[in-house]
Amino acid sequence: MKSVLIKNGHVVDPKQDIDKVANVYIENGRISAVTMEEPETDLIIDAEGRIVCPGFIDIHMHEDDYDAETDTIADGMGESALHMGVTLDVGGNCGSNVCDPDRYLDIIDRDGAPVNLALLAGHTYLRNRNGRRSKYDPVSREDLEEMTETCRRFLDSGCLGISFGVKYVPGTTWDEIASLCSLCRKDGKLAASHVRADVDGVFDAAAELARMGKECGVRVQFSHIGSMGGYGQMEKLLADIEDFRRSGVDMLCDCYPYNAFSTGIGETTYDDGFLESYQSDYDSILIVSGRYAGQRCTEEIFRELRKTAPETATVGYFMREDDVERALLSPLVMIGSDGTRTEGKGHPRASGTFARFISEYIRTGKISLTEGIRKMTTMAAERLNLPRKGNLLPGSDADIVIFDLNRVKDRATYENGQIPSEGFDWVLIGGEVALHNDTVVNNRLGRSVRR
Repeated sequence: MKSVLIKNGHVVDPKQDIDKVANVYIENGRISAVTMEEPETDLIIDAEGRIVCPGFIDIHMHEDDYDAETDTIADGMGESALHMGVTLDVGGNCGSNVCDPDRYLDIIDRDGAPVNLALLAGHTYLRNRNGRRSKYDPVSREDLEEMTETCRRFLDSGCLGISFGVKYVPGTTWDEIASLCSLCRKDGKLAASHVRADVDGVFDAAAELARMGKECGVRVQFSHIGSMGGYGQMEKLLADIEDFRRSGVDMLCDCYPYNAFSTGIGETTYDDGFLESYQSDYDSILIVSGRYAGQRCTEEIFRELRKTAPETATVGYFMREDDVERALLSPLVMIGSDGTRTEGKGHPRASGTFARFISEYIRTGKISLTEGIRKMTTMAAERLNLPRKGNLLPGSDADIVIFDLNRVKDRATYENGQIPSEGFDWVLIGGEVALHNDTVVNNRLGRSVRR
């Protein structure tokens, strides 16, 4: 298709302060105009009674697995994103990559993907790339020099920044952080972090992130703030971030609209003392994958899996709903799913985040339509320095979602996190139809997004 006209829709573009019934004219994969005119086109989409807005951007997710034997990438996470109106995923978060990110992006361009994809270069991946290193110990100077040069290559190949998962790698030193983080300064790339501690330790962890921003001269992103400070700390934590910003640190955050987190049972999250920290017990953990999938944890199961199957996915029901809501309503916070899967199973956030935010926050009036859309589009695009994404300006990429505000619903559950969202009439990627009436039409339209 060379041209598309989306007519009669309720067009929302926070970038241009547009919130009105109008038409969107697309030519050659780019936005041509938001207009009242109806030029002749190859395809006409009647969006009467529907919201028409830029495609959603998931600034924090974990990319699909890479199969080295077949040199291919899976589609599960990407298709889940498409079903909830996402047109750009940003993977490589929390310090992790599934393979060299430049290679991954090349495969996306070769084969296509369900949605567009960008990557951060993961600090933990760089640490482990040439042999497993203890997560509790620092790296040698020689290792750090090699990590820094490899990271430079990944950034030069188009990664949008670097990510850290220092809570998962407590042996990370300031020298490691500064050496890698400083690489982002030259091109204004982003440094995102799963910060060093949660619960009451989150305040010092946020201060370390602020130090990254100030001393390394980079913009910093506080990853999934709900799962780090959602235990009674959120009000003070957001106030601290405001203070950091007033002192010159460019720090923003992302969050998903669920009051339970997900991680592997062998991760440092569950190191000694976690029950006291969360003021809870083993029953607050749901086993998601492996032989005990669907069961609540016991001390016996916990100790067995930590020893024999540390990759087992879990859901931890520890967070406070009011803290998560406080984060989501803050002007400092954009939407990110933190979606990930193990053995094809996982937390419902991977399939439901954006639909859930629409149904529980925008439709209920907790947040305005324009501000809610901004948190899912423009805010992330500006954070990532992607001027052609997240808006309907002439010349921008025609990544567009059309949805029924009254029908959008997240259907995934903690027991079955793969059920797709519903209520999305059309999703266009580069002006081509990727999804229609909640059904994937073309899952090969996605390409790499680099800068």
